[in-house]
Amino acid sequence: MATDSSNRGIGLPPLDISAAFPQATPASIFPLQGLGVVLLGGQRNMELLLWREVEMLLNGLTEKVQAFMEKEVAPIMTGYWEKAEFPFHVIPKLAELGVAGGTVKGYGCPGLSITGTAVALAEMARVDASCSTFILVHSSLAMLTIALCGSEEQKQKYLPSLAKLQTVACWALTEPDYGSDASSLRTTATKVSGGWLIDGQKRWIGNSTFADILVVFARNTNTNQINGFIVKKGSAGLKATKIENKIGLRMVQNGDILFNRVFVPDEDMLPGIKSFQDTSKVLAVSRVMVTWQPIGISMGVLDICHRYLKERKQFGAPLAAFQLNQEKLVRMLGNIQAMLLVGWRLCKLYESGKMTPGHASLGKAWTSLKARETVSLGRELLGGNGILADFLVAKAFCDLEPIYSYEGTYDINSLVTAREITGIASFKPAMLGKSTRSRL
Repeated sequence: MATDSSNRGIGLPPLDISAAFPQATPASIFPLQGLGVVLLGGQRNMELLLWREVEMLLNGLTEKVQAFMEKEVAPIMTGYWEKAEFPFHVIPKLAELGVAGGTVKGYGCPGLSITGTAVALAEMARVDASCSTFILVHSSLAMLTIALCGSEEQKQKYLPSLAKLQTVACWALTEPDYGSDASSLRTTATKVSGGWLIDGQKRWIGNSTFADILVVFARNTNTNQINGFIVKKGSAGLKATKIENKIGLRMVQNGDILFNRVFVPDEDMLPGIKSFQDTSKVLAVSRVMVTWQPIGISMGVLDICHRYLKERKQFGAPLAAFQLNQEKLVRMLGNIQAMLLVGWRLCKLYESGKMTPGHASLGKAWTSLKARETVSLGRELLGGNGILADFLVAKAFCDLEPIYSYEGTYDINSLVTAREITGIASFKPAMLGKSTRSRL
């Protein structure tokens, strides 16, 4: 029988997940206690208190973030994820947490340590990776660029409202033709009287469809170097459109941005970005943050699986009673303990001024790889419910895929570390002509 669009709405509405599957609790009611830190409980040596950093214990930020995510985001996240929409109504309450700005000091920003910022981000990712990505882009990329590379006037003008989330920012580096090879970007900035004209295209830019402020990187047509600019929403010639049909981080509003002679006044050129190398001080922090996102995602999946295995019964016993399931749960727990140690060590290297690009790349590559394994085990444990976003694991499974690729793919980050330990760069293949001559 042929169908058309008029028939698609025929049929009864779906059962509420609690009625359809009463034997296990959905992720809209999130587990309150993090199992992922069970082996760290009772640790007396503060240097080894990884997850509950001392400063976080004192100001209660971890608990505030956890409560916000469990009470405000968990009940609604599946619906918004399914619709690929962002829950803008939670932004004011997110602002009250005081996490926007992260490590930035002054200008209304919290001035957290990098460890404190990372822990807060991981607590968000534990419940929902999209919300953690929203704040990462806004805070650890856009705001941090202004803080590290902007003039004093720019910091005073933009950071206070960004810290309160009264305005939202995005960070536009990636282009359709240049992802891993970002330093070759083609978007241009041409000097004109009183400012600059930006021409080009960006892609995969999170928050871009609604951002009030866009931090944009473009090639100076006079010097051929990369410069940074602050572009305002609504500027003539600026167009941002949503990328549709994503399977991961569906709540994040990634966009294509077109720049057609977009005028940026001289006062909105970032003076601290004179070449692509100047982005490294920002990317060093953001790569630490992205190292912690897979940790948080994995902890959330473990918490859900732990509860599910004790609630769900088959063959007259809870799934937690079966040896195969117990082994998988322990393997997940072991991965998380190791990931926590890597993330914590990376933060301490950064705070001591000893972190190298290879350290950061190894951290991001390794935790995202181990998180992939951890989440895959969680999907197995939940059986058929492992493909339903209602029980988090399927959603986390999909959300982890873009994280595995952004801020440097696993392969590119591995090559960054490999260059550091071998002294040999292998990013570009040998030229065809050179390879041909070597065979003759």
